[in-house]
Amino acid sequence: MSAGPLVLPCWEPDRPAEFFTAGGQRARLRDQLAQREAGQAMLWVLVETDGGRLVGAISLSRIPLGPLCSASVGYWGDGERAGRGIATAALEAACLAAREEFALHRVEAGTMVDNTASQRVLAKAEFEQYGFAPKYLHANGAWRDHLLFQRILHDEGPRGQGL
Repeated sequence: MSAGPLVLPCWEPDRPAEFFTAGGQRARLRDQLAQREAGQAMLWVLVETDGGRLVGAISLSRIPLGPLCSASVGYWGDGERAGRGIATAALEAACLAAREEFALHRVEAGTMVDNTASQRVLAKAEFEQYGFAPKYLHANGAWRDHLLFQRILHDEGPRGQGL
């Protein structure tokens, strides 16, 4: 007797069918590149040094000009590579870029309450939980509660950026 198909947890928001097409991905990449050109996002892909296999991605987004000096971070990693420190190292590098290249004061992240793997990554990268957001994101057919995390990068005042 078969146990049935393996169902893995999904931490991603619900997406329209078009998202999963080549055209949908081209549109998504064009939008991300436009945000990057406008200084509102920074995107990285994570590849293995041996063989060049794509193993994840990380992004800083919603980067405002002015006194807020904050960004949201999002990331995903290849489940086969879990537990090797790849996501933590990528998060550390993104925080360094946030401080050095964008002069940001803080970086924030949210995880679904039951996404303990991502919460471990955030803790290893010195993020602290600061809040709870009920019904924050629509995923897996329902609004999902999230835990909110942040990492303060420095206590200096804002530098330039349209103040």
